[in-house]
Amino acid sequence: MALSKSTRISLAEFLQLPETKPASEYIDGNIYQKTYASRRTQHNSN
Repeated sequence: MALSKSTRISLAEFLQLPETKPASEYIDGNIYQKTYASRRTQHNSN
């Protein structure tokens, strides 16, 4: 996989992007793809 240079975007630009699976989140101008919690993690959080 090739690495690309990070480009900051505005919140308005992020909100125009299509939804992804897993979901993405916007933090300080950068987009991060969320990771799925494992069943063990979900079970232990109760």
